[in-house]
Amino acid sequence: MGHAFDTSTAVGHCPFMPVFGPPALMIERGSGTELFDSNGQRYLDFLSGIAVVSLGHANPVIAEAIAAQAHQLVHVSNFFANPVATRAALQVDRLLTDATGRPGQVFFTNSGAEANECAIKLARRHGGRGRHTIVSAYGSFHGRTLATLAATGQPAKHEPFQPMPEGFRHVAWGDLDAMAAAVDADVAAVLIESIQGEGGVMPAPEGYLEGIREICDRTGALLMLDEVQTGFGRTGRWFGFEHSGIIPDVVTLAKAMGNGMPIGACWAPVEIAASFQPGDHGSTYSGTALATAAVNAVIDEMRRLDAPALAATKGQRLRSVLTGIEGITGVRGSGLLIGVALADGLVAGEVAAAALSLGLIVNAVNASTIRLAPPLTVSDDEIVEAVGILAAAIKEVRS
Repeated sequence: MGHAFDTSTAVGHCPFMPVFGPPALMIERGSGTELFDSNGQRYLDFLSGIAVVSLGHANPVIAEAIAAQAHQLVHVSNFFANPVATRAALQVDRLLTDATGRPGQVFFTNSGAEANECAIKLARRHGGRGRHTIVSAYGSFHGRTLATLAATGQPAKHEPFQPMPEGFRHVAWGDLDAMAAAVDADVAAVLIESIQGEGGVMPAPEGYLEGIREICDRTGALLMLDEVQTGFGRTGRWFGFEHSGIIPDVVTLAKAMGNGMPIGACWAPVEIAASFQPGDHGSTYSGTALATAAVNAVIDEMRRLDAPALAATKGQRLRSVLTGIEGITGVRGSGLLIGVALADGLVAGEVAAAALSLGLIVNAVNASTIRLAPPLTVSDDEIVEAVGILAAAIKEVRS
């Protein structure tokens, strides 16, 4: 359908550093689940900017909130408060207090990596000198800063940047015995996902998070949940950890909370947040009025729509339509964060490329898995259309 855009024409070379590879398309506009490239070609977006635009592209409620705020106040330093960020912090805390029974406090960031960076520093401050180690799982993804990359359980991503920062330890995903052995007196916290998104859409095995909670209770380590991809209704609950019934000590958020506006957050109960003292952490853009205006609009709109129920209902619909498609051997995940397991001989990257050429945006999260994460507002007709395109892409690759 569309054509790769040549970004080098204006200045003789691509203006972007070569960390993403050549862009597949030049996307100009979007509406709901639909995107349109510079040639006017239409695509169904079943990736949502990687679980970001959960309320759809160019959502008029969010757009209006951002536009109105831009005319009033965009940014002041954190020497001062602003009412927009204050309301957003109260809204985020209310969601997490409802989920945990623990009133807390929020630090706003610009991304999920920065939210995890904040959590790591909070854990070290809380643990004290000598109790600084962070334990996470192989297959995890926690960010691209040096500390969050070190926490990320993907050694191949570490290699170009060795030596990694000290104080990080990895264990096999789903192995409670390995976790128990790793969490010793040096460990400040366990950083874990309720579903490993980048790791292949791998839900925590039954009893896994509950087991980690017990290990942390026994040792005094903090249990930190990375809900960057799974938060804000994506899994059918407000937060992925709610499916297990555990109560975490720290929660990190980003992606869907701004519906495309770059913002993240680190939340912790008041007594844990108190480990931070003035000057321990900061960010010039923490809690700008513009970004938090988007957060307020997102939470208001998600409450109005009952976003978790929407994700659960649409997720069931998507699963039912995927059932029986030739070349698909399994479907895993929760709500509208779905991993589609492909039959032997099918390469996920080739299937994703074929789907794109047919007008569907998905991604190959690993060699054998396609990730589906459409907006929570996706229609039943769009689900049927998208699965039809995916089936055609699989058939095309097989032939």
